[in-house]
Amino acid sequence: MAAAVDIVDAYLAGLGAGARRTAHGEWGITLPAEHGGGWPLDVGLRLADGLLTVKAHALADPEHVDPWMLLWWNRSTRMVRFGSTQGGELWVHADLPATAVDERQLDRLLGLVVEAAVAVRDFQRAKREPPPATAGWLTVD
Repeated sequence: MAAAVDIVDAYLAGLGAGARRTAHGEWGITLPAEHGGGWPLDVGLRLADGLLTVKAHALADPEHVDPWMLLWWNRSTRMVRFGSTQGGELWVHADLPATAVDERQLDRLLGLVVEAAVAVRDFQRAKREPPPATAGWLTVD
């Protein structure tokens, strides 16, 4: 069985642009704006203490995002959770035991992290931007 660090290296090498190894057992991925919910999404991976930890910076400004809603979301998500810095920035976190790391599980974990970050970015955007006046079933010309 391949070591987790080799599996992550091989997987990220297959992604091409945007993926990089920053140190032994540490990597970064930058998704372009079109895949990151409107602006680039930086994702960090770290393999240490028997865990692969993935973190993505979702929002610098949590305006219109209720922290209680994020706690509720945490109860309904699989493998991922939202967290906050003391300054209020929102992050998505996920962990996978190093012994469970394979290409399929890594792909799943990264997909869930990106999905959560994009979801909270989309949620904030929807709250900030009112729907167009022509939206809805009762549109007046």
